[in-house]
Amino acid sequence: MDNSVLLKIKKIVGIEHYFDSPEDRISYSYDGTPMLQQLPEAVVFPQNIEQISGLLYLANTEKFAIIPRGAGTGLSGGSIPVENSIVVVMTKWNKILEIDTANLTALVEPGLVTGLLQKEVEKLGLFYPPDPGSMTVCTIGGNVAENAGGLRGLKYGVTKNYVLGVEMILPTGEFLKIGGKSVKDVAGYNLKDIVIGSEGTLGIFSKILLKLIPFPTRSKTISVNFKKIIDSGNSVADIISSRITPSMLEFLDNTTMNCVEDYTKIGLDRNAEAMLLIEVDGRGSSVDEDAETIVSILKKNNASQIRIAENTVEALSLKTARRSAFSALARRKPTTILEDATVPRSELPVMIEKVREAASNFNVAIGNFGHAGDGNLHPTCLTDERDSSEITRAHKAFGFIFNEAIKLGGTITGEHGTGLAKKDFLESAVGKEGIEFMKKIKMVVDPNNVLNPGKILTMKPRCEGTLPSRREQIPDFHAHQ
Repeated sequence: MDNSVLLKIKKIVGIEHYFDSPEDRISYSYDGTPMLQQLPEAVVFPQNIEQISGLLYLANTEKFAIIPRGAGTGLSGGSIPVENSIVVVMTKWNKILEIDTANLTALVEPGLVTGLLQKEVEKLGLFYPPDPGSMTVCTIGGNVAENAGGLRGLKYGVTKNYVLGVEMILPTGEFLKIGGKSVKDVAGYNLKDIVIGSEGTLGIFSKILLKLIPFPTRSKTISVNFKKIIDSGNSVADIISSRITPSMLEFLDNTTMNCVEDYTKIGLDRNAEAMLLIEVDGRGSSVDEDAETIVSILKKNNASQIRIAENTVEALSLKTARRSAFSALARRKPTTILEDATVPRSELPVMIEKVREAASNFNVAIGNFGHAGDGNLHPTCLTDERDSSEITRAHKAFGFIFNEAIKLGGTITGEHGTGLAKKDFLESAVGKEGIEFMKKIKMVVDPNNVLNPGKILTMKPRCEGTLPSRREQIPDFHAHQ
């Protein structure tokens, strides 16, 4: 990037919010995705909407890319810089602007850590359910950009189910406000659902309006082991078909259980082939009734050990063990590749076996865990990026897993997003027509492809040069065509 452009960027955000030392550039050259890294030209922390808009106008004029970034916990390469790019970090936009107890909403800035929001609203007897595994670190803006899920997704849904509105700056620098506090709103196209999960390719969020719900007053947490992994999958299918919707229905295989036990020392059975972690919540006696029905189903499916948490401390210990699964697996080998193939819940037993088949066929170590209740598995390959042969086998194993998930009516990603890591598989999931429709949206909203380019889609370069980013530039543009 030309030094004169960097000086213009520095002038927009101020020297105290501009960083381009080797150390700063390296720190923002990667995210939570293994084996993906690219140095940005600079890193900036904008302080207001005008600065963000100014950066985007400049990017359209000077032909450089802008990469929005939150906490960098993403697992699909969504915030990896590209060549000739700057990183725009939003973590200092971290305020709760309003909690409206009359309308059950929270207005927040995009850099607010998810877990901090949850703690604040729970003090008021309210509940923000989406709980990604990185909720103590990840930000609301990143959650919305990826449409993040979590352990409670089965009963309570994912991030998109709690977004009522957003304020954002478009790739061309204009400001856009979508949605509001109205429970019903069908005016025009549903723009909100287009920008949720767009992975920073269609705009940079400045405010997010979230729905809150009453906090459940009771819960019961159950852990159960199985000597045969297939029995765990059958248990999940039977629980769902019994018309019970647990708030949590999580799966861990033997490899994951052993890594978690090495990490947490909470007494998991190292010989069990699989474990389920189940929680039911709500109000009144229905919680006890649901728990009793689930225990009966587990016994019918040959559960070898059933444990019901006696208090909130024990329940938290079990849930913490599940949340630590990725961290625990990552201790086993230098490189950990975590994916999130998802299938209809009825196909979960088949998909669990397909993951085991992939590990065997391609001779790689795969730990498997995930949100069994919504069919969202996290096959995790434990490997070493210095071993090129093993990495090749790992990629082939995941190709097999993705293809099998699609055959079963599933998808390549349930919550991590497409980003860089899975975009080569996207067409097999959504079809050529789906890809072309997405490209048309991107081309209209971001005509010069300046905002997070290369994520989700590979756009063809325009032959007519940079398109105008302001109305007054249009006559000159046409005059030179």
